[in-house]
Amino acid sequence: MNVRICLLAAAQLLALALHASPPAELAAVYAETLRPYAGPVVRGVDASTLTGRVMCGYQGWFNAEGDGANRGYHHWAKGSARPAPGNLTVEMWPDLSEFAAEERFPTDLKHADGRTAEVFSSARKPTVLRHFEWMREYGIDGVFVQRFAGPLRDSRYLRANNVVLDHCREGANRSGRAYAVMYDLSGLGPGRVAGVAADWNELRTKMRITEDAAYLRHRGKPLVAIWGVGFNDDRRYTVAECRELVELLKKDGCSVMLGVPTGWRELHRDAVKDPALHDVLKLADVVSPWTVGRYRTPAEAARHGAKVVEPDIAWCRENGPDYMPVAFPGFSWANLKRDASNAIPRLKGEFLWSQFVAAKKAGAASLYVAMFDEVDEGTAIFKCTNDVPVSPQDQFATFEGLPSDFYLKLTGRGARLLRGEIPIDSGQ
Repeated sequence: MNVRICLLAAAQLLALALHASPPAELAAVYAETLRPYAGPVVRGVDASTLTGRVMCGYQGWFNAEGDGANRGYHHWAKGSARPAPGNLTVEMWPDLSEFAAEERFPTDLKHADGRTAEVFSSARKPTVLRHFEWMREYGIDGVFVQRFAGPLRDSRYLRANNVVLDHCREGANRSGRAYAVMYDLSGLGPGRVAGVAADWNELRTKMRITEDAAYLRHRGKPLVAIWGVGFNDDRRYTVAECRELVELLKKDGCSVMLGVPTGWRELHRDAVKDPALHDVLKLADVVSPWTVGRYRTPAEAARHGAKVVEPDIAWCRENGPDYMPVAFPGFSWANLKRDASNAIPRLKGEFLWSQFVAAKKAGAASLYVAMFDEVDEGTAIFKCTNDVPVSPQDQFATFEGLPSDFYLKLTGRGARLLRGEIPIDSGQ
């Protein structure tokens, strides 16, 4: 009885948080940065359903000195310092050949011909709008905009994230793409899940985000993704807290997608050994297992599709939620973690394509590609260059001589494969 009383009390507190006023400093940021969309709307992707959609993750966390965010070279270099030999935290280098001068920011690195190596900032609206135009051009349906829950109490972080989300909303509407918010719970402390509900309330009421034509809906309701439910890596929030959040969001009129560990169904590998996780997943509208790094070759990807994805989908059909597997083009941690470069090789697209094929064979109706812009771990599919900076202290993953738009084209083709518009044996 005491446990039940505690759970009821926690649920009540979470419900109160949905309508609680944020601290004055954060309230000022919300008031300044959130407003309803009043720009042009282009009809394109059917945003009424996740079914048939290939969506990418969009980090949007890059900054540079002079972009107005006052976060330095956030996510480009250690300590947000100006990128220089030996301090990089990225594995790939973006292709900025289409970018205007005001979108390009100098570093202390040089290309082989002596040119200053430059980076972009997600704070610049033209850059984000261009990314969405690329999605339109290459047939990618849209993105889940990442929103890390842990730092939302930091006004500077909140402002930067609100600005990028606003850019993404405009980009999706202008280019006829779909977008949805994905809260990443990584790093969240105990008892702070309520902050996610409170933040969503700000987006829903001040930004009126769910009223956008481009905002992704599923099963007739706006879709909100919660990533990080049920992992066994010593997270400080609980499965019970996640359940309360899911219940509250559903009561608020949302469909909910949960990003879960690969071993969620059998409660093994990277998943907590807690049967309560299954109870939470039965409440969800979509289950999306995280598989980045869980297999390393096309053959392993094929086995994963047959041995894991197929029975995962069967469980979901029996228990209620839809299923969205994850695919990724490769992986590298050479500069970020001083690990091996190209730890999971791209194989000129063969690795990513094998996952599209495996998902299709397993019966998946949608797919999450990780990630659109994450050069940090070498998983980006947007335009990157083979002409990387010259630095003896750093290693770079490239597109192996392929054109900078190769993975955009391949992802668009994968979307056609998933929808049955091209045969499964058509090749990449």
